[in-house]
Amino acid sequence: MAQKKASGGKIEWGRLIGRLSPYTVKKGLLYLKHYGPKEFFIRLQERFEPEEVPYDKWYPAYRPDEAALKRQRRTKIKNGVKISIAVPAYRTPEKFLRQMIGSILSQTYPEWELCIANGSPDDEVMAHVLKEYTSKDSRIRVKELKENLGIAGNSNAALAMAEGEFTGLLDHDDILAPNALFEIARAIAADPECDVVYTDEDKVTTDLSEHFQPHLKPDFNPDLLRSNNYICHFFLARTSLIREVKGFRESFDGAQDYDLILRCTEKARHIIHVPEILYHWRTHRASTADNPASKMYAYEAGRRAISEHLDRCGLSGTVSHTPDYGFYRVKYDVKGTPLVSIIIPNKDEPETLKNCIQSVVSKTTYANYEILIVENNSTGREIFDYYRELSKKPGIRLFRYRKPFNYSEINNFGEAHARGEYLVFLNNDIEVITPGWIEEMLGVCQREDTGAVGVKLLYPDNTIQHAGIVIGIGGIAGNMFVNMPGNRSGYLHKASIMQDMSAVTAACMMVKKSVFDGIGGFEEKLAVAFNDVDLCLRIRQSGYLVVYDPYVQMYHLESKTRGAEDNEQKVRRFQSEIELFRTRWIDMLKKGDPLYNKNLSLTKWNYSLKAIEGMEEDTEDA
Repeated sequence: MAQKKASGGKIEWGRLIGRLSPYTVKKGLLYLKHYGPKEFFIRLQERFEPEEVPYDKWYPAYRPDEAALKRQRRTKIKNGVKISIAVPAYRTPEKFLRQMIGSILSQTYPEWELCIANGSPDDEVMAHVLKEYTSKDSRIRVKELKENLGIAGNSNAALAMAEGEFTGLLDHDDILAPNALFEIARAIAADPECDVVYTDEDKVTTDLSEHFQPHLKPDFNPDLLRSNNYICHFFLARTSLIREVKGFRESFDGAQDYDLILRCTEKARHIIHVPEILYHWRTHRASTADNPASKMYAYEAGRRAISEHLDRCGLSGTVSHTPDYGFYRVKYDVKGTPLVSIIIPNKDEPETLKNCIQSVVSKTTYANYEILIVENNSTGREIFDYYRELSKKPGIRLFRYRKPFNYSEINNFGEAHARGEYLVFLNNDIEVITPGWIEEMLGVCQREDTGAVGVKLLYPDNTIQHAGIVIGIGGIAGNMFVNMPGNRSGYLHKASIMQDMSAVTAACMMVKKSVFDGIGGFEEKLAVAFNDVDLCLRIRQSGYLVVYDPYVQMYHLESKTRGAEDNEQKVRRFQSEIELFRTRWIDMLKKGDPLYNKNLSLTKWNYSLKAIEGMEEDTEDA
């Protein structure tokens, strides 16, 4: 796979100094206390390193111009739905309230209603402003509450007003992009079975002068949703579905949106992601968008929401906080003690294989496993001496594959001799770091919806070699966060949280044997390149998830025994494998990886923005 160094980690001091104020200094000290000096500095580097494509230049070029908005206003969407916007309002500053309402009035799609539940009965300014707008536009409706019912209660009052087919949730101090409802209505019209819609978002300063921290999301990703409320804003659901799940629950105040999103997505027929930045989340001192340390109770409510979600889904696991507020770890329980077969292809390299086997034996705490070594045309005496030594050990079996090297054929041959319900494909140049690694992977792979699980791989210098694979990176497919320091977590912590991906590397991959057999194993026409990616895509095509689990870490000396594509025959074979893969998966290569985002770069490995036409994008070493 193509590779490139991740960003260098230098702090952009000008941007950091520009953000300094008494408030940010105080906030920084809170974070320093929470993380400790070492972890704090790592996160400071990630937050303030130079952007390869600066968002403050990218966003103005990205957003639709007035001509595009005019075209949208003239466009009639066939089968367009009425969209209700539910807003719980409480002591909203007049300026924020007017800006929020103004963003709805500016929508290019006209079939909407704004439902505001005012939980500030004594706020005369709010009452005056709301009366002003309701008298101007009948689509704006207000319910004056007798008292503040809290965030869940006020939100439910707003939801009760909704008469549209779909209802979206808007905070009282945030704003929508003018094309938000148009893009959403168009997506809903294209899929009559859509029950849930969400969009991308960014943050905006209090005075709306600066947009920053874009959140460019994947299509629906259940494991990512259990790691973090990545859906967040802008979220809409069929109004009947919201009422079926009984709206917001007061016991989850602080994470009431997260809880509702989990319950709606559990029951939704189709979940649509609109990959456009349509929601602008205003940050200020009281907002968890900018100061997560201010509302720890909200993150505990989020943890409880995930736990209840697991119970409803029939899943057994423990949910815990990570060091990064609002991000969670789910550790799934292992059911029984099924046999796990570890398949290791090998040619020569006795010390490499010995290191691999010793790490497996010393770090594995799971009792019921077997190791299958598939010998492929070794020539050195030392490796056969080591084989004789291994053959005396219980739980290790050796097989000889005499044909020329073909990664797919070798692993299929080994799998045919495996006795386990679960398979682990393991390169001979892997060294296990994480004790309990089989239990961690097995807990995930035992789920009915899961076909394969991959892990976080590091180079010996503790930089990242693999944190999941994205289709289209480097032209075909590429590992994410290559060469980024392993102690960093990457864009929105994606290197360090569990999520679904289109593919993971078979350098260390667990697969259900039934799933592997059901799709016919590795494609043997892919002797060296992209066979693991192809396997994962076929697993997903058959209806199973491929999960990236960073809570298992291993060292990987990549392709040490394979050799380079250093002669004409190898180059021709490599090109033919690329062509086979490209032909088979041409639709995904054209449309883009559904678990990535069309606005992210295909020449970078770190979730950088894709340069818009007219903007320069550094493609060095790509």
